[in-house]
Amino acid sequence: MYWKRSLWILWPANFLIAAGMSLIIPFLPLYIEKLGVHNLQQVEHWTGWIFSAQFITSFLFQPLWGSLADRYGRKAMLIRSATGMGAITALMGFATGPGQLLILRLINGLFSGFISMSISLQASVTPDEHAGKSLGTLQTGQIVGTLVGPLIGGFLSEVFGFEGVFFVTGGLTLIAGLVVLFLIHEDVTVKTKKGQKQKKKKEYKALRPLFPVFIAAAITQLAMMSIQPIITLYTRTIYHGQHLTLIVGLISAVTGIANLIGSPILGRIGDKIGQRKVLIFSLIMATLAFLPQVLATNVKVLLAGRFLLGLFIGGMIPSLNILVKKLAPAHLQATAFGLSSSARFLGNLLGPLLGTFIAATYNIKDIFYITMIFLLINMVSIARNKKLRLALSQQKKAS
Repeated sequence: MYWKRSLWILWPANFLIAAGMSLIIPFLPLYIEKLGVHNLQQVEHWTGWIFSAQFITSFLFQPLWGSLADRYGRKAMLIRSATGMGAITALMGFATGPGQLLILRLINGLFSGFISMSISLQASVTPDEHAGKSLGTLQTGQIVGTLVGPLIGGFLSEVFGFEGVFFVTGGLTLIAGLVVLFLIHEDVTVKTKKGQKQKKKKEYKALRPLFPVFIAAAITQLAMMSIQPIITLYTRTIYHGQHLTLIVGLISAVTGIANLIGSPILGRIGDKIGQRKVLIFSLIMATLAFLPQVLATNVKVLLAGRFLLGLFIGGMIPSLNILVKKLAPAHLQATAFGLSSSARFLGNLLGPLLGTFIAATYNIKDIFYITMIFLLINMVSIARNKKLRLALSQQKKAS
């Protein structure tokens, strides 16, 4: 079956892209210092902006790439993304100042969208009865890449220097593009512009039932990222040993490991009982997973809470992707996945900003409570949304 073949081609491609994007995380502040910024406050300032820059342009341009994918094919967008990101990332190794690095990160975000388009492509070739298993498995490629990337980046920076890591990252991204170019096949009927403008308004009305799904995608990422900027500071309030950085690394890694477990398992359960039910259940459990974190008096309890959060966030991501697959019209699926990806980038952008603002203005523990409120409101909106329930019911009858 072609969907299985494409899955095992896209999985390593997603791994390479995710690993490449996360390679620079361990040494980014050190690289900024090497570029001539030596004041600690200035280093922190530049690090925050340079790290977030890619999310800003990614958020803005994802819907455009999705729309073009519906017209010219997903494979073309995958190659565009891998080629553009590979070249721009390699150029980062030639930066002579933090301003240049910031501009290159902004441009890099403009070319992003590889993972969302690979999900859209995989969804388009996978039968509905295998969608949870397929997209959940594909999700693990991104998760493993994100987990392993910083470790590889730290090692490569020791061997090749900071600049060398950018060259390696660019090479990995280009390899992912070559994998798609030679091994993925897609039949595309190019649509003409004639009559498209008149139909667009009616067509986009078909995406309205997906708005709660897009909101859920944004809040999912916001929940994951809200604590990230101050996880070290929070851990320091309950851990007073000599291995703080090691413990923080473990706390960050355990969430990804739980993602790795939760995505395929809850994806398969969604195939049997329905993704909407799994999404509602995961939202409730993710909310409850914040309680042991905020009440933690030792590292073990905090680790348990982060693991549970990762487990159920892992169940939410494939459920959201499958709802997009089921509810978006075939000719607008890539557009829908582009909007969903844009929503996730928005969550990636707003989560750290929200977390740092609350920590600075109120109390560090308030981040957990406010994130819980967001998740609960989202759960209620999904559970009570009649249009979403009706659209799923109609889709089920049609199939």
